[in-house]
Amino acid sequence: MIHNKAFSKIILYLCVILNIYLLSSCATVNKVPMPRLEYFRTDSIAYIESVQTQLPQVSVISKEDILAIVVSSLNRESNEILNFNNVATLPMSVFSGNIGGGSQPLGYPLDSTGSVTLPLIGKIKLEGVSLAKAEEKIRIELEKSIKAPVVNVRYMNHKFSVLGDVNKTGTYNLLDDRTTILDAIALAGDLTMFGKRDSITIIRDKGNIREIGLVSLRNRSVFSSPYFYIKNGDIIYVEPTKEKVLPEIPYQQAPPPSLALQRLPLYVSLLSVITVLVSLIRP
Repeated sequence: MIHNKAFSKIILYLCVILNIYLLSSCATVNKVPMPRLEYFRTDSIAYIESVQTQLPQVSVISKEDILAIVVSSLNRESNEILNFNNVATLPMSVFSGNIGGGSQPLGYPLDSTGSVTLPLIGKIKLEGVSLAKAEEKIRIELEKSIKAPVVNVRYMNHKFSVLGDVNKTGTYNLLDDRTTILDAIALAGDLTMFGKRDSITIIRDKGNIREIGLVSLRNRSVFSSPYFYIKNGDIIYVEPTKEKVLPEIPYQQAPPPSLALQRLPLYVSLLSVITVLVSLIRP
């Protein structure tokens, strides 16, 4: 028969083990905190708020450029001749951001004198002028041969790249000077959940040096940033947050522990109780 003293010890052991089990079962597992996904924060409660913005810097044509020159007029034959270089293509390396196959229109590359050679016009110098000025110069020359021409000039070799934690990294065509960092991120499918929205890196060529700047999308200062408008050759890098984890199997898809493993502490506790009882009951 078990003595009162032994019985008290059993009760004490059971209480301790029960408390340990209850505390362990109530413990919470620390989860990875959700990243903050908001854009353009402001403390203002005004429904309409004015934000100072940067104006895009007008680029000028250089000798390294290839131009798409599209001409529309009432003369169909002239249109076909002038736009032939926009239809004929050459094989090219395919960038992930490009739409279409692995080819690129010939376009009109500038020669060593900074000029292009156009049908009906001949050689015309475009180096050092803006796209709008180039359109005007070509239109004036074409009016000598055809009636009411409409000219549109765009860059064919201007590009920018988006790397890091976006949904679609790649190199994208930059057609004019009004493409913003928001346009660039939209083309890349937006940032992922773990992309840093408060420190996006912009790497920009400036002559013989590379300038590195930061842009934050969390507040409205992005609209007045000198990097708001994208320039030819820009590299946009989105850094991942510290919460991002890259295991071989994503933690969201990891299988839950089996029921036996979940109850292992209880089994151990019960085994300890049985062992104590046996030792006390044994004569």
